Amino acid sequence: MKLPTLFVTGSDTGVGKTVFAALLTRHLLARGFRVAGLKPICSGGRADALALHAAGGKLLPLDEVNPWHFRAPIAPLLAARREQSRVRLAEVGAHVRRVAESFDVAVVEGAGGLLSPLGEGFDSRDLIRVLRAVPVIVCANRLGAVNQALLVLAALPRGTARRAQIVLVQPAHADSASRTNPTLLRELAGSAFVHELPHLPHPTALDAALRRAPVRRTLDALLREFGG
Repeated sequence: MKLPTLFVTGSDTGVGKTVFAALLTRHLLARGFRVAGLKPICSGGRADALALHAAGGKLLPLDEVNPWHFRAPIAPLLAARREQSRVRLAEVGAHVRRVAESFDVAVVEGAGGLLSPLGEGFDSRDLIRVLRAVPVIVCANRLGAVNQALLVLAALPRGTARRAQIVLVQPAHADSASRTNPTLLRELAGSAFVHELPHLPHPTALDAALRRAPVRRTLDALLREFGG
């Protein structure tokens, strides 16, 4: 079964995009899909790309998972320029589409938030558009999450926003905001679906996380929305 390209973006950097993208990739593999976990662009090291490479069973060479990588821990646009490099939207889109042709589904992780500049004149929103991807918006479930999630939805084209999925990553200790955010966001987010990912004490231990029924239920609920 062929699924749409899934693009994992976030309300900010450091909200759990890579952990979620790796979990989703590993879960899809366990469900029998041939899945390509991709981090096309990264800066400041390749830890995120290595996580997706491992989650996908290393079916692809690392340089296919992550063709554009730059040393400086700053926005990829500026990190690339420091190395006299230019990253173009057409090249990135073509790479993802070429790889995705050989798989049932591609899970693509952006860098930073939706509007963080990835290359010359483009960001994750533009890449979602050219890939015709379903956006999965990862947010840390804390005070301010509702505003942040709604801002990301508002920045997406209307048709794309209607297909969006929102994943609230639960904190280690719930508070009033984290307990009430999901219900309020479901009320305000229109047709976008809101999912809750349980807190993961050891976020890099993917297999242990996937043995937890609440985690599997969240991922299966997402797959149903994608048609899987």
